Amino acid sequence: MNWSCQHTWKKASINTIWCLLGCSIGDFGTILIFQNIEHSLLTWQIMSIAIVNGLFTSILLETFILSRQMILKEAFRVAIGMSFISMLAMELAMNIIDVYLTGGAKLTLWIIPIMLFVGFITPLPYNYYRLKKWGHGCH
Repeated sequence: MNWSCQHTWKKASINTIWCLLGCSIGDFGTILIFQNIEHSLLTWQIMSIAIVNGLFTSILLETFILSRQMILKEAFRVAIGMSFISMLAMELAMNIIDVYLTGGAKLTLWIIPIMLFVGFITPLPYNYYRLKKWGHGCH
């Protein structure tokens, strides 16, 4: 495996950024809602909902992007099949960092850049590997 291909790193980075945008919309939105309402949920329950919502919004965004290149059914299949492991790793990393550094499901101005950085870096090698090995890209 050649890990020094600049073209593949660039493509993997672009794919990862799209995934990060989709995941962040659902994830951050969920945490923000629960942060601002009265509830009795535990942190792990909020984070589980945030992860599911992040996966959902990422799949929706990627399906929309891919639907401009292929039929909707195929776009959905590709978005799920090629990105799910990447999205799941991204979501877990972002939420683990949030809980570890803030002590709960909390969005603050200082934690968001850290969550985004960790969410980007975590799946990037996997995305590179998939692109290099199989020539698969999401976008």
